[in-house]
Amino acid sequence: MITINIDKAKAIAHDKRRAARAAEFAPLDIKATIPSEAAAAEAARQFIRDKYADIQIAIDAATTVDDIKSALE
Repeated sequence: MITINIDKAKAIAHDKRRAARAAEFAPLDIKATIPSEAAAAEAARQFIRDKYADIQIAIDAATTVDDIKSALE
């Protein structure tokens, strides 16, 4: 039987979450420096922040590997 360390699984999930968040932020980082597109880019960035904050909370609250997987989907 395989024993899974939930704390390590959560750490791996957080790394995946951070990578996905960074990938979504990349195009908006450039747009945020363009004055005519800055407001729209910041609104999109806030949406991404909120989305990944919810995922972070779900990962932290997870008690099983399946909970962690479903938080990342």
